[in-house]
Amino acid sequence: MTVAAAAAHRVRGRHEFRGLRTVEHVFRVPLDHGDPDGEHLEVFAREHVAAAHPAASADQLPWLVFLQGGPGGRGNRVTSLGGWMKEAAKDFRVLMLDQRGTGLSSPADRATLPLRGTPAEQAAYLGHFRADSIVLDCEAIRRALGSGPWTVLGQSYGGFCALTYLSLAPQGLRRALITGGLAPLDGAADRVYRATYARVAERNAEYFGWYPEDRAAVTSVVAHLREHDERLPSGERLAPERFQLVGSLLGGNTRVDALHYLLEDAFTRGSAGPRLSDGFLAQVHALVTRAPNPLYAVLHESIYAQGAATEWAAQRVLGEFPAFRADAEEPLLLGEMVMPWYFEQDPALVPLAATAEIIAHRDDWGPLYDPGRLALNSVPAAAAVYRDDIFVDRTLSLETAARVRGLAVWETADFHHDGLADDGEAIFARLLAMADPDGD
Repeated sequence: MTVAAAAAHRVRGRHEFRGLRTVEHVFRVPLDHGDPDGEHLEVFAREHVAAAHPAASADQLPWLVFLQGGPGGRGNRVTSLGGWMKEAAKDFRVLMLDQRGTGLSSPADRATLPLRGTPAEQAAYLGHFRADSIVLDCEAIRRALGSGPWTVLGQSYGGFCALTYLSLAPQGLRRALITGGLAPLDGAADRVYRATYARVAERNAEYFGWYPEDRAAVTSVVAHLREHDERLPSGERLAPERFQLVGSLLGGNTRVDALHYLLEDAFTRGSAGPRLSDGFLAQVHALVTRAPNPLYAVLHESIYAQGAATEWAAQRVLGEFPAFRADAEEPLLLGEMVMPWYFEQDPALVPLAATAEIIAHRDDWGPLYDPGRLALNSVPAAAAVYRDDIFVDRTLSLETAARVRGLAVWETADFHHDGLADDGEAIFARLLAMADPDGD
């Protein structure tokens, strides 16, 4: 089994507000856990404890580590206890991790990555930013905090990381809870995109059934963008295919109706000619820029890569689903698909285009999962699988679930990918009970 040495550790600050006590932790971890004497990074994490727990006893609470979605997303910034955290804080100290390269951890973005050298050197550096490294960071942090095996809650990509945790370092886990994040254990990225394109197409049809006028609105916006130079607040032209990325809103119960409000703002009324409104363009920009999380785009397909190159799988598979092309008669909205053109259009990604190209063609990725170990798993684990999830396919999720010994599965059509934000208290409580049916 993989063992990570304890990380060097310091406390950056302590705060109390709105029923929460927080401690800000900074850990020093190896860039490459296989070379502990080499270069190091800082990883930031914020500890949250309900103020209702007396300070003298709070330090005895067991830890729960939240592994957020992504890749490339920082830990949630919370201002009070709500949702799943409200439920978890009854019995746990919650550790909210900024995964390496994100948030207040050592950054990896268009400003810092060029300092690494050539695009090839940048790509080699980012090879240490996948789930295997994140898991070993967690183990180094666990040892630094003096914790025994702890609980992890993985949302979306965080669930992928939880599966890697069960594969590489199960000795560090008391239990694993996963929401919308059961990754395929093997196979090419192509099959992921074939499944997700099909589900996104179904979700488009469902949405346009609710809001039939929005079918014409999307077609009109795409046609307008083909003929007119419309600029986002950051200055670059909005291309039709980039507009289609607002389909990310289709991936949730808590956000899907916001798409209707976005589209009703599309055109400025009363102007001399058809123009997209400033309010619409500002909203679209917030949805389609990767400035806050560039690693999402740079590393997205690599989360499916094991022993083979992804070769821009989403772009290649798009050829099998022409309804998603921007030049289709009635183009569909896209989901979580990262295309090569993204690195030509988003200013946050343009400096990283050559690096992303190298990563797309890398063919020597190591394994992220150990199917043999997962087949013998002894860590209590439970997962929520959302039947109509457009980001993590239900069929592939159930295929994985069947290969993890003892994994309890709750399949539901009541939630989409954002279920944890929709009714986190109930979902967390249910998964915890499933993983611990005897209340241990």
